[in-house]
Amino acid sequence: MTVLSTRALNRATLARQLLLDRADVPVLDAVAHLCGLQAQEPQEPFVGLWSRLRAFDPAVLSDLLIRRSVVRTHLMRRTVHLLAADDVLAWRARHDTMLRQRVLGTYRRELAGIDLDELAAAGRAVMADDLPRSMTELARALAGRWPTPGARALGEMLIAALLPVVQLPPRGLWRTRAGVRNVLLSSWLGREIDPPSQNGSDPVGETLVRRYLAAFGPAATADLRAWCGLAGLPAAVAAVREELVTFRDERGRELLDLPDAPRPDPDTPAPVRFLPAFDNALLGYQDRSRIVDDAHRGLSVAGARVVLVDGRVAATWSVESGTVIVSPLRPFSRDDSATVAEEGRALASFLSDNDSDRVQIAASPH
Repeated sequence: MTVLSTRALNRATLARQLLLDRADVPVLDAVAHLCGLQAQEPQEPFVGLWSRLRAFDPAVLSDLLIRRSVVRTHLMRRTVHLLAADDVLAWRARHDTMLRQRVLGTYRRELAGIDLDELAAAGRAVMADDLPRSMTELARALAGRWPTPGARALGEMLIAALLPVVQLPPRGLWRTRAGVRNVLLSSWLGREIDPPSQNGSDPVGETLVRRYLAAFGPAATADLRAWCGLAGLPAAVAAVREELVTFRDERGRELLDLPDAPRPDPDTPAPVRFLPAFDNALLGYQDRSRIVDDAHRGLSVAGARVVLVDGRVAATWSVESGTVIVSPLRPFSRDDSATVAEEGRALASFLSDNDSDRVQIAASPH
């Protein structure tokens, strides 16, 4: 079986993630190709798409949210994602059990003894009037019936797991600060979510395998599980395995991939890219060594924004008073500094609507 080097996997990931060359595709197509963008920090997906798309206009993404073609909701790993509406409708039921289990992992003691189906029905009845509500408002409406768990546990179970809901604009619009207001997904999109498969097959799981590999492959089943949070995909992998090709990585793990997906030459030059907080180019893997050194693995989980140099995490970045501040994690060569500064100026211009192109690169560690 062919062994793919870490560098080969890096270049494949960059290609699939639209980070090797900025893509000339519609914003909605990019969101769908990427299987959504993690979005608990509302402004971060705009940077993620700016780094991936040629001539990205943030107003287009805002418009997609307003027109209900893209929605903000809890899905993969119980985190808030920005997803194509069609994908949410198709995928939401397949994630139900995982979402419940993840909330129970935090609030099992508080929610002990509560019939979750009964709680879901009561929550749905409250939300049936289509009035936008915060998590706290929904929990308070039910606190008289379930006084023991507290509003936080009730609210998180309802909003993140039991009820398929969306976070309404203006939350998530470009340069807009707004609290979270939720309505039922079916009400917002005018269509019920697709029901779970009843015949023992897992067509949604099979779709997730193919879509994940298109955006993240080649990858191991442990990577797939880390991305979506679903444990029960072995049957789906088995069902599509004959469509796939297999490799091994340098650690000996089996990697699955779509036969015709791009696997660029490992020596393909990789441009500097600025990634937002919680970008799935890092979080979408159990083994992140293809893109970040183990010493810096925790940065992505902590919400650090990172800079890719030669395809790998080499710095973190932030913005202060219109200036993009780059903090190297390793020494930069003169060429590194020049290319990072150039891309940083472009990012500063994007974030400030061309009002500033200031970049400051902090001293490199020795």
